[in-house]
Amino acid sequence: MPKAPARRVVVVTGAGAGVGRACAEEFARAGYDVALLSREPERVVRLAEQLEALRGVGALAVPVDMADAQAVDAAAGRIERELGEIDVWVNVAMATVFAPVSALSARDFERATQVTYLGQVYGTMAALARMRQRNRGAIVNVGSALASRAVPLQSAYCGAKFAVRGFTDALRSELIHDGLEIRLSLVDLPAINTPQFDWAANRTGRRARPVAPVYQPEVAARAIRFAAEHRRRTLWLGWSTSRAIVADLLAPGLVDHYLARAGYRGQLTDAPRPADAPENLYMPVAGDFGAHGRFDDEAQDGFVPLFTERHVHAVMGGVALGLLGLAMAFGRLRRQVRACLR
Repeated sequence: MPKAPARRVVVVTGAGAGVGRACAEEFARAGYDVALLSREPERVVRLAEQLEALRGVGALAVPVDMADAQAVDAAAGRIERELGEIDVWVNVAMATVFAPVSALSARDFERATQVTYLGQVYGTMAALARMRQRNRGAIVNVGSALASRAVPLQSAYCGAKFAVRGFTDALRSELIHDGLEIRLSLVDLPAINTPQFDWAANRTGRRARPVAPVYQPEVAARAIRFAAEHRRRTLWLGWSTSRAIVADLLAPGLVDHYLARAGYRGQLTDAPRPADAPENLYMPVAGDFGAHGRFDDEAQDGFVPLFTERHVHAVMGGVALGLLGLAMAFGRLRRQVRACLR
């Protein structure tokens, strides 16, 4: 009898809730065996049991702090021993803090950077150490519109996401240089309805919210699986992501002043933040949190456009032609004015 083909294995970091949990469910629906990495052990153990029972796939819960490089590499080794060779690695884990820079400590910046940036670096390194041996595999780093256009009150998170983009671009060139067939993608997300707005560190005194428009985490999960299964360099999810990035390219100073006014009210509600609200910056928050946050009434789950590098090049080409046309028109007008003054 011919041997049955091995099932594909995906590793999802930050799988305990939010986009990471939605990704785990999305890949499981597609028939992947799933390794679930998270600081909070009980949630991923329960999720592994649910995926095995409902989806009939293999699932392995691996409690790990993505800021610990040795622990992440050890987790990758355990996954390959117990679940199989890693085909896809998705870096989702993140941590943020809502506060102006003046209200943050050096340790706040350090911790947010360790999880959100170095966590992706360590995950990528662990995946590459295995994928290089086989010269195959896909790594998806999860970025944000905030990786190209930073906003007030999230300086630590924005700085980390900018770093993720720089790291991903540098590594991609190295993979090309080495002639490797390992795919590396960056998916920039818009505002997503996840529990982070209730458990992220917050020094503002008011409850945080995602900047509208808001999308459900399943939308992000579908985009991430698309990037993993197709050779795409970059992927922007949603009109709001593309608008923010292009606007900053064309008029960054205007965007600075706009966000000085709108960036605060867009991220904070009028409701005071409860004094006993949980915070997951330094320690995981226990409890059975799912993929969704408290914004189901406004979050969109229908068709959301995906912009890959092909669309980006076309848009930027059109922008460049438009600017060239304006420059030529201005030059003609200036010559006509000079002629009239002679």
